[in-house]
Amino acid sequence: MSAVEDPRHISNGREIPSEGYADQPYVVRTDDGAWLCVMTTGTGREGAPGQHVVSMRSTDRGATWTDRADVEPADGPEASYAVLLKVPSGRVYCFYNHNTDRVTEVRTEDGGVFTRVDSLGHYVFRYSDDHGRTWSERRWDVPVREFACDRENVYGGELRFFWNVGRPLITGGAALLVLHKVGAMGAGFFAQSEGVILRSENIVTETDPERISFETLPDGDIGLRTPPGGGRVAEEQSLTVLSDGSLFCVYRTVDGWPACSYSRDGGHTWSTPEYLTYSPGGRRVKHPRAANFIWRLERGGFLYWFHNHGGCAARELPDWNPYDDRNPAWLMAAREIDGPEGKLLEFSQPEIALYDDDTWVRMSYPDLIEQDGRLFLTETQKHVGRVHELPAELVGGLLGQWERGEVARAGLALELADSVPGSVAMPALPPFTARDASRHDYGTKDLRAGFTVETWLRLESLDAGQVLLDSRADDGRGIALVTTERATVKLIMNDARGECRWDCDRGVLEPGTWQHLAAIVDGGPKIMSFVVDGALCDGGDERQFGWGCFAPHLRDVTGGPELRIGPAVEGLRIYTRALRTSEVVGNWRAGRA
Repeated sequence: MSAVEDPRHISNGREIPSEGYADQPYVVRTDDGAWLCVMTTGTGREGAPGQHVVSMRSTDRGATWTDRADVEPADGPEASYAVLLKVPSGRVYCFYNHNTDRVTEVRTEDGGVFTRVDSLGHYVFRYSDDHGRTWSERRWDVPVREFACDRENVYGGELRFFWNVGRPLITGGAALLVLHKVGAMGAGFFAQSEGVILRSENIVTETDPERISFETLPDGDIGLRTPPGGGRVAEEQSLTVLSDGSLFCVYRTVDGWPACSYSRDGGHTWSTPEYLTYSPGGRRVKHPRAANFIWRLERGGFLYWFHNHGGCAARELPDWNPYDDRNPAWLMAAREIDGPEGKLLEFSQPEIALYDDDTWVRMSYPDLIEQDGRLFLTETQKHVGRVHELPAELVGGLLGQWERGEVARAGLALELADSVPGSVAMPALPPFTARDASRHDYGTKDLRAGFTVETWLRLESLDAGQVLLDSRADDGRGIALVTTERATVKLIMNDARGECRWDCDRGVLEPGTWQHLAAIVDGGPKIMSFVVDGALCDGGDERQFGWGCFAPHLRDVTGGPELRIGPAVEGLRIYTRALRTSEVVGNWRAGRA
């Protein structure tokens, strides 16, 4: 039995062994059929002495791990943030940071000192010719060309700062690796950063490490930075290749949105960086200072990992920490479209992929593994790395979101179309919690239930106080959809012990217009969200979040026996489960019955 009856809960993942600290559990499939995982680990916390790189293998899709090997020993210089590249011969290269010179502290741009020394020194590699069981006795340095940010650091470039989290790839016979250069240490640890590409034309075929060559791109001495007017932080670049050979790169900033850029010449030059949008020229994607990775799928299409919040509203909060709120993790699909200079990407509406009940827990640095038509994610909270299988229906819904146009039927408890009465019998909604008779203290059993309320409506005005739906009894118990002073619609949930509410984004409702509005209440991660006309609300310019958390102790919110329906509602469905975003988009595209 699962620890939690929800495959998205991180406790259901299979643990990847570590020494205590666990970072960047990245995986390649070896030619003997195993999964080879490389991880940065140690007995201390992130950045502590003894941090080093290990590898291990699994032949049962991450259920168990064997053949543990030190790529670098714990008693050597700090070795960190490894990535793997498998070439057609079956050889596997492991690239990572290495504090070869045993630097013990670094100066910051504001005159301070950091004793954390895991993001500097030499970029090196070892290789394995036995599918990761053992590694070459020697390591080799990768030559990295100096950029302006190196020359301008407090050491004048004599000591360089960098690290890597991006997955290498092979395209057009060349291998591409991503490196994140740091021009200044200071506020936020990395105070200035930018991305470069290391291109090797011969590593794919050359067996002599001494003869492997690397070129640092882009041309010139400035890497991939934020869009014009953006901040100083542009890091953790994630790279993928499109069907026409173009490269697409997406990366984190502290601006509230991730940045992206395209290269049409193998990485030598790049388009002016822009903030990532759902479609060219469309709404910006929100994301904090966290890894956001994109993967091209063998089956076609792309998946993108991010955290779905941020924007200018977040940056204006006095207590905002751009590293926080990496829970839940969201996925979007992407597909190629034609642009004036080559292929471009557009993105689906997002779905929650993984979550933890503790909202302070942070999960990040994922990797994606495909095998036998199944998809697996790795992730880490810095002390536990895990493997998770993605539900097929979640992935299929994301990839098929652009074509889906049928109405979801599973869990449909009420459907009204055409002539909608002023009231109907209220269907029973599943309770969120119950007493657990199996516990000695008869405490709470989290049922992780949910529901969805979906309407077709035409609001003649956005005046506050208009009741669209209301099942509330005299004691307040029940649900209601009501217009607000913000010119939005809010969902109210009340169990006679407490009340939770959340509203859609301002500006998405238009008076006198037919619109589709769905409120999703997901009792797994305890999240309320709105989808309006096929778009998941993200908070717009006014809120960091477009989705809100509700109280985990909420009980039954069905309310009274009657559901009162306002005149603006001319289509209604109520489901006794939380629909996926993709299902709501399909309902919207299917139109009114």
